Amino acid sequence: MRTATIERKTTETAIHVTVDLDGTGAYAVETGIGFLDHMVEQFSRHSLIDVTMKVAGDLHVDQHHTTEDSAIALGQALAQALGDKGGIARYGTAYSPMDETLARVALDISGRPYLVWKAGFTQEKLGEWDTELIEHWFHSVAQAAGITLHCELLYGQNNHHICEALYKGFARAMRQAVEIDPRKGGAVPSTKGQLGG
Repeated sequence: MRTATIERKTTETAIHVTVDLDGTGAYAVETGIGFLDHMVEQFSRHSLIDVTMKVAGDLHVDQHHTTEDSAIALGQALAQALGDKGGIARYGTAYSPMDETLARVALDISGRPYLVWKAGFTQEKLGEWDTELIEHWFHSVAQAAGITLHCELLYGQNNHHICEALYKGFARAMRQAVEIDPRKGGAVPSTKGQLGG
């Protein structure tokens, strides 16, 4: 079973995250930030990775710690569930349209975390979520999961559509990348014999 549970507790947040890479896209997400919940739910549904996420954060301060720490915990859970990454496809790419918007996401479960972000927003909030935190969420999950992640908005105007297209693209690229390729016979997909380091 490619599953993992992460418990993360600091003076700023208390987080419980579980993932199942071979799930059906079932989710139960409670971060205290409605739009962030919606995006993590989209990630789960479209990646077919089951995600349970419960967060108690210091939202009386601001949304930064809840956003960052929940992304770190999710990334750690993904990395743990992948184990030595034997047999995975490793790479994933998705074009994600949503009405007038088109996003492209490409990733490599390389063990070398990196984010290239070519997207932006023209309003400060989506629901109550600060849009400046969206790039930071992707950065944090990529760092914690050991993913080389490229997120690009090709075009679009509606900020909700832009955000959702990026999350759905990330989800669909992850779905490809974590799949087990039977032709690999469980081998780690690298000529080095390991991923990362």
